[in-house]
Amino acid sequence: MIGLVGAGYMGSGIAVSLMRGGHDVATSLAGRSERTRGLVERYGIGVVPDLTALVSTAEIVLVVTPPDTAIDAAQDIATAAKATGSRPVVVDLNAIAPSTVVRAAEILAGADIDLVDGSISGAPPTTRPGARVFLSGPRAREIAALHWQDVVPVVVDGPIGQASAVKMSTASIYKGVAAIVTQALRAADHYGVLDTVVAALGPRYADPEMVVTAAAKSDRYVGEMHEIAAAQRAAGLTPDLFEAFAAVYADVAGTALAAGKPEDVVDDARPIADVMVELRRR
Repeated sequence: MIGLVGAGYMGSGIAVSLMRGGHDVATSLAGRSERTRGLVERYGIGVVPDLTALVSTAEIVLVVTPPDTAIDAAQDIATAAKATGSRPVVVDLNAIAPSTVVRAAEILAGADIDLVDGSISGAPPTTRPGARVFLSGPRAREIAALHWQDVVPVVVDGPIGQASAVKMSTASIYKGVAAIVTQALRAADHYGVLDTVVAALGPRYADPEMVVTAAAKSDRYVGEMHEIAAAQRAAGLTPDLFEAFAAVYADVAGTALAAGKPEDVVDDARPIADVMVELRRR
């Protein structure tokens, strides 16, 4: 059985990919939101009582949590494993810096648990097929050999941290551009020149779906921007750009548009002017 810690928008999608491939996947709903409960029920993901039960019965545990809770998740799994004597392989699929995943690996090693470094690029397969799951570390090929459906596993040569380095680099483009576009359009809306700016930028940049999706995930993106900043600092680069993007997403998270659920905004076809109304400060 494959265990899942974090059955949200992306986590439930990854579970469905593996279930379509014939794997049994289960999660715990202890302490989880009604939204997560709804996703688990919608997709038929198995449920166990708590994390201890999950760790004691799963051969593999996938972790898909917000970036700023990745270390807590590793600690909780290590504690459960020590209590039960279980030794599942843990696959950290969070959007975190290489240094953060190395720290998670150290915590799990204290419970004699192997960690595979993973990262996800693309939409959940329940939304759109074709996401890539990058994997690195000594046991990465074992995880790549699972029966993934509508997801492409990619093994990145090298130690733990390499798959996370890929994510930190690609996400810096995708989510950095989304932050720039959102900030620019909010300014244009304030100054009353939104129509002119949208016409000048064209659909490649003035994309309502990109803005709406980024807003729906903005709270989670704050932590991810901090992780990208940490990764760039460790590479000898200034972290200031992505610390600023963290501030942009924190501001967006306080708007009405941020209240939308990622799984509900995929087909949002509203005009950009209507979207911008919900991005105005309350």
